[in-house]
Amino acid sequence: MKDVDIDAFVKKEDITVEYFFEKAKEKFNIKLLTNALGMERKIIEQNLHRPGLALAGFVDLFSYKRVQICGNTEYKYLSQLSHEQRINSLEKLFKFELPCIILTDSNKPTSEMIELAEKFGIPVFGTDYPTTKLTYLVSDFLDDQFAPTYSIHGSFVDVYGVGMLFTGSSGIGKSEVALDLVERGHRLVADDVVILTKKGERILMGSGTNLVKHFMEIRGIGILDIRSMFGVRAIRYQKRLEIIIELEHWNKEHEYTRTGLENKTVKVGDVEIPYVRLPILPGKNITVVSEVLALNYLLKHYGFDAAKVLKKNLATKLKDQSSHIDRVIDDFEHDFE
Repeated sequence: MKDVDIDAFVKKEDITVEYFFEKAKEKFNIKLLTNALGMERKIIEQNLHRPGLALAGFVDLFSYKRVQICGNTEYKYLSQLSHEQRINSLEKLFKFELPCIILTDSNKPTSEMIELAEKFGIPVFGTDYPTTKLTYLVSDFLDDQFAPTYSIHGSFVDVYGVGMLFTGSSGIGKSEVALDLVERGHRLVADDVVILTKKGERILMGSGTNLVKHFMEIRGIGILDIRSMFGVRAIRYQKRLEIIIELEHWNKEHEYTRTGLENKTVKVGDVEIPYVRLPILPGKNITVVSEVLALNYLLKHYGFDAAKVLKKNLATKLKDQSSHIDRVIDDFEHDFE
């Protein structure tokens, strides 16, 4: 196992509440319910928090640095308190450096909440989404914002539904292989600069940059717009990375996989990805080999490994070699063509 060469690594440390609001207000139907105070506050965690215990007075383990979600439970609790009790309960909450508060299920902020929010400069938002749905959507959004991002030089193509990243030295033909695959009906995700975003523990999603998108440079021709040339069927905006193929010029000193019994992997960050080192020779059809690699990956994914099946068959036949030879001779005797 080896580590892949990464051109750049980026991980956001924080985002502002204003940035979150601008990106999320239409997606999640979020409205600002207070004055535009505290919009410069920082969100530094992707996890969310329900402040029920904090409202009840227990703040020893209060995760105040997270976005606070107040649903029907918190709202019902506050509505049963007297005016003075509500102020005391909310004040314990607002004294912390909260990023912001989101009220779900179309709940409206109480007058005490508005007053204290403006006093302490904490934005309060509201949405008609139920708590469970909003929590899922906002968590997914923040996961994307705080996910580690890697920049890698290569060509990324969806081949039979398998995300294949072609890497190798400059000028070795990565873009040409990708172009040939597109011409054969497969889909380009990105060329030259591929952005990989970590999703979960073992998933990397690849995409292109906003500037380059689905443009491609072919030496001797120049810049091509794949979407305009082949249509929308020939592109994808993102795809899960499943195989890394390193193209290299044939070197007789190197040992290349012959059986496929050993599954090699490469690490991108801390995620292991299946890895193939593919030598290039005159007359070798890399495009067809790439398609076969994708199909073989799918077979393995569904439980069929050709190399292991052949190994098992060979072991079985070797136990009774003489009967195997007789059967082959018998087949030849009855073969008239």
